[in-house]
Amino acid sequence: MKVVQDMREMFIERNRPYIAMIFIQFVYAGMSLLSKAAVTEGMNPYIFVVFRQAFATIALAPFAFFIERKKSAPLSYILLCKIFFTSLCGITLSLNLYYFALNYVSATFATAFTNTIPAITFIIAVCLRIESVSIGQSHGIAKILGSAVGLLGALIFTFVKGPAMYAAIQNNISHYDSKSYSKEDWIKGSLLMLLANLTWSLWLIMQGFIIKEYPAKLRLTTLQIFFSCIMSAIWAVANERSIAAWKLGWNVNLLSVLYCGIIVTAITYWLQIWVVEIKGPVFTAMFSPLALVITAIFSVLLFKETLHWGSACGVMLLVIGLYSVLWGKHKEENIEAFKKEEEAKEEKTLECISCP
Repeated sequence: MKVVQDMREMFIERNRPYIAMIFIQFVYAGMSLLSKAAVTEGMNPYIFVVFRQAFATIALAPFAFFIERKKSAPLSYILLCKIFFTSLCGITLSLNLYYFALNYVSATFATAFTNTIPAITFIIAVCLRIESVSIGQSHGIAKILGSAVGLLGALIFTFVKGPAMYAAIQNNISHYDSKSYSKEDWIKGSLLMLLANLTWSLWLIMQGFIIKEYPAKLRLTTLQIFFSCIMSAIWAVANERSIAAWKLGWNVNLLSVLYCGIIVTAITYWLQIWVVEIKGPVFTAMFSPLALVITAIFSVLLFKETLHWGSACGVMLLVIGLYSVLWGKHKEENIEAFKKEEEAKEEKTLECISCP
């Protein structure tokens, strides 16, 4: 019995980053529709970001203060400026661009377009030499092809509808996602989403550097969200002077900001920083396609949407691309671990030889 328990604990310990990222994608699957609902109901997207960051800061601050009192490193002026800049680039700009883009595109499109994040993150990481690519080896080819296949799957899901796989059970699609958009809206929304994804990819990359200087992950997350809340509030006040626009009632707006603030921002941001520290930014980004797969499944089950062959093919390619990259990274980690073991053995051998 103890052996089984030890094996179970070992399995959970080894796969914690995978479990965390799957949980995060389930959370993100509900974010797009709730966010779209709030924006469609007339809530200013800039004000939405302010409330989201405010609720997240309030939720995280007590834990950050009490749990990491002894663990936190001293904050220098330079380090504080780095955290501020990281917050500006990755959280403030990314979120404000994302919610502004929701005025021009559907929630489904927004979810699908986030699947450009793995490819963008991978390219930036390779250019900065954070991620290695061995073109002559199988794991390097798997990472490159997986990223390309995943991006292709996202594009197919978004733009290739194809015939219906079956007749719709009930035409009960949420009215939040049923608005028709002009070509100009789609172009504008797509460019805004692309910029939002670029800034988010940069945020993932920067976490790997900043976590080495400030290892207190809860406090780091709280500081970034707090700075983002202040910056977003200044921007929102400059764009919206009406006091009525800042009022929250007992409606979908309150539900959306609570969900996005406490669950999405507070919990998942901290988890992502933790995963980046262990596995790196590319590993973290590669799970983004799962949110689209989960959204598609729940759209069929809850809203009785019709699944089309184009969407199904896109989802299959997304999954294949994801597992290809994960396999490549897993094999690469095994090779690096083997090399370290061999180097350690050689050092011991040399030490023994040099001993009198």
